[in-house]
Amino acid sequence: MTRVLVIDDHPIVLQGCRRMLEDAGVTAVLEARDAISGYRLYRRHRPDVVIVDLAMQGSGLGGLPLIRRINAHDPATRILVFSMHSDPIIVARALEAGATGYVLKDTSPVELMKAFDKVRTGTPYLNGDLAMAVALVHTPARQNPLAELTPRELQTLSLLAEGKSYGRIAEDLNVSYKTVVNVCSQLRQKLNARSLAELIRSAVRLLATAS
Repeated sequence: MTRVLVIDDHPIVLQGCRRMLEDAGVTAVLEARDAISGYRLYRRHRPDVVIVDLAMQGSGLGGLPLIRRINAHDPATRILVFSMHSDPIIVARALEAGATGYVLKDTSPVELMKAFDKVRTGTPYLNGDLAMAVALVHTPARQNPLAELTPRELQTLSLLAEGKSYGRIAEDLNVSYKTVVNVCSQLRQKLNARSLAELIRSAVRLLATAS
């Protein structure tokens, strides 16, 4: 019997995934709406496949460190990312973190289940267009500022784009206020932003392009 854990903060997505999995004969479906409870369920039940979103409320791109954590615990875990983020830089980051496959949320139910079946057997999955875009990520012709950011910087940038203050970002990421200040300073240098306002504008523009 295949056990599947779905981690997503949108109830409609959870319900839709459960329905498709059950229609495909998967009866053991676990659900979590945040990274912390998702990791706890993973450790407790050791599911065969984890389906995870990258952007969960209050954590920016918090799915990336979650994937790293699961992969560090057991590199054999099959992880399928189900995300709205189509930027190949972010897709590549998810695969580097330990994801087995990556599917966009605007995909068809048929393709989602095709990806699930592949990942369940341990076979990597990307559709043709996404695979080609990811393959071009590291070529000299492609210049994307997101490629140079660490997972923590990506999280912070995502929360800045949501309009979060330094204090709120510190709470959401469970780090000190000083850490957020330092990360934002690094982001300003990497993105050539002369002020916080300019950094926020860059965050909104870059992540809107990536979504």
